[in-house]
Amino acid sequence: MSGRNYYSLVAGLREYALDADTKGFDAKGIVEEILGEVSASDASEVRLLYGYYDCENILALRAGRSAHNPLGNFTREELEQELKAPRLLPQGIARVVMAYADPEGEEAEEIDTARRFETALFAAYYDACRRARSRFLRAWSEFDRTLRNVTAALAARAASRPVEEVVVGGGDVAEQLQRSSAADFGLRGEHPFVDTVIAAMNDEANLLEKERKIDLVRWEEATELATFDYFNINAILSYLVRINIVARWARLDAARGREMFGRLLAELDGKELINK
Repeated sequence: MSGRNYYSLVAGLREYALDADTKGFDAKGIVEEILGEVSASDASEVRLLYGYYDCENILALRAGRSAHNPLGNFTREELEQELKAPRLLPQGIARVVMAYADPEGEEAEEIDTARRFETALFAAYYDACRRARSRFLRAWSEFDRTLRNVTAALAARAASRPVEEVVVGGGDVAEQLQRSSAADFGLRGEHPFVDTVIAAMNDEANLLEKERKIDLVRWEEATELATFDYFNINAILSYLVRINIVARWARLDAARGREMFGRLLAELDGKELINK
């Protein structure tokens, strides 16, 4: 996708970041700034990226938990309405919501409601990303699904839970995770990041350090997938993925959040976008 270029917007990404306070990193404000500057079609790609958080928030609502990630596209009150009668959710996600709300209804005819709701919901989300216009979003979502499947499978095995319950979607990696009895599920060397993830999950006792190592894998992948994108929606989505990581660490560990914030600013400085 060639798409539209956003020279001024991309050149100003560093300023957006600088305006945020890492003690309570205003990722939502940055997203809203960007949504106000991009075209309607590109805004839909941004919202699809953040649909992951909508899925997390839907799960929290159904479980009766108070947790709500503000990076999602919808408020808690809006999602409460969507769970009753979906109107704004992406079609595939809405179908899953309706099918599980009424297992005897029309929507349930094409959805296996015997699966865990969480697995079906995220499968629908990643399927929507697979059809995205943005090359970055398609590639990122496939990577993200694989990474999360690997970490979930390792955690399930460690807890003596069935791996098939936590694997989302299909494909070679998903199938191997479900059928392999090898310690590494036979995946070492299959993907450049898998060895790092397996080592972090199996060898790192400190939970925060484990999460940091996995998020660094995400960071590197987000950067690499947009290596040759400078002013288009792919560059912006790559930036937003890293903003999300900064925001997460600003909540988890203020020092790590500041460290990642500094790294983001350094990368934006070093890219010399205007001269490309």
